[in-house]
Order: sequence, then C-alpha cells, then structure tokens
Amino acid sequence: MTAGAAKPRGPLAPPDCQPASGGFAEAPRRWSNGAWACLVLPAILALGGCAAFEKPIRPTVYDFGPGVQAAPIPATAQLPPLTLGEVEASGALDNTAVLYRLVYANAQQLLPYAQARWSMPPAQLLRQRLRESLAQQRSVLNPGDGNLASAGMALRVELEEFSQLFDAADRSVGLLRLRVTLVQNGVGGERLLGQRLVVVRRVAPTADAAGGVRALTDAAAAAAEEVESWLMQFR
Repeated sequence: MTAGAAKPRGPLAPPDCQPASGGFAEAPRRWSNGAWACLVLPAILALGGCAAFEKPIRPTVYDFGPGVQAAPIPATAQLPPLTLGEVEASGALDNTAVLYRLVYANAQQLLPYAQARWSMPPAQLLRQRLRESLAQQRSVLNPGDGNLASAGMALRVELEEFSQLFDAADRSVGLLRLRVTLVQNGVGGERLLGQRLVVVRRVAPTADAAGGVRALTDAAAAAAEEVESWLMQFR
C-alpha cells in the first residue's frame, strides 16, 4: 500500500451514521448498510410511536334515562310500605354487557356488543326503575331499614332474560322476563302472598346496539308498570 492511499474500511467498522467532518461533500458516494439503518430505523420507530399514541375506541355507555323528573303527588290513600330487595340475576346478566341473540342462527347463544355497555348491571338498573315506579304511591324500603323492613310486605325479583332478539338480520325486539314474588313478613316467618311471571317484548327501532337499548329500556318501564298494577290487589 502506497503512502497517502486511503485505508480500506473493514466489515466490522462503525456505520456511517454521520457525515464526515468536512461536511456532506466528504461523505462517501455509496451508502453503507449502516447508513441506511440510521435513516430508516428512526422513521419506523416514529411510525410505531404514532400508532401507540392513538386513543382506543371506548364503548358507548347506556342507562335507562333520567327517570322521574318531578316529585310525585302524594296519594289520598297511601298504600302500605313495601320492602324491595336486590334484583337477582343469572351469571350471564351479572355484568354490564349489552347482550343479543341471533335467533335465526343460534337462539341458545348470548353475544355481547363490542362497543356498547350498560352503566351498571341490568339488575341494578331494573331495581332503580322499579323503585321509582313503586314509590309514586307508597314508601319503598331497603331490607336493612330496621323494624319497618322486617315487618310488612317484601317483594323479591328475579331477572331471567334481558337481551335483544334478532329473528332476522334487520329485525329485532328487546325481551325482558322477570319473576316477582310477594311475601308477608311476620313474627312466625314469611307467608307467600303471590307470584307472577312478567314477560315484555318491545320492537327495536334499529337493528343495532342503540336500537336494542331503546327497546329494553321501554320493556323495563312497561314491566315496572305491570308489577305496580299487580301489587294493587295486595293491601
């Protein structure tokens, strides 16, 4: 090798990540693999960073609406107080999922909407609606309200079905099915006064989660009215 000749760079030499000290005019004419890595890798990382900062799509949250918006007018003859316990529900309904069934494909399968959910489990929403409806004409107590709750009538509610049923891809209804049991509390224990199965169907205005929520909300209101009417015979 003659004096003054450039010394060749070996395969393990550091990559050309920066231009030579004399500026871009002194940069090598041919880009090495290392130089390409220095340029391409930051771009890939930048694109990945943008994807990481994208906000996830949050599901739409629904409830039964604002409920009673004015204080009820006191009834002339107040009905006897009633104790309302927690609404019981099966494991499939003990969550906030908005559920539907494709009856035309497999009626035995409950499916959740991916981008819709209730603000609380349907059993809790239903208890709120029942309490609001019953409180229009009587005092509604909780099971832990002392002697008043331990004596008198108590209503037990079991929620058996609360889903949107599709009998075709573009046609569905909201189905609510619940069982109510009325007992009389006394010194000697409980005495059964009556039991009723309530089944309500309401047509969904649209074949999607919003339509199912609307139908189930209307069904819950109708079920509360039916229970209230049924209780009127027990005074």
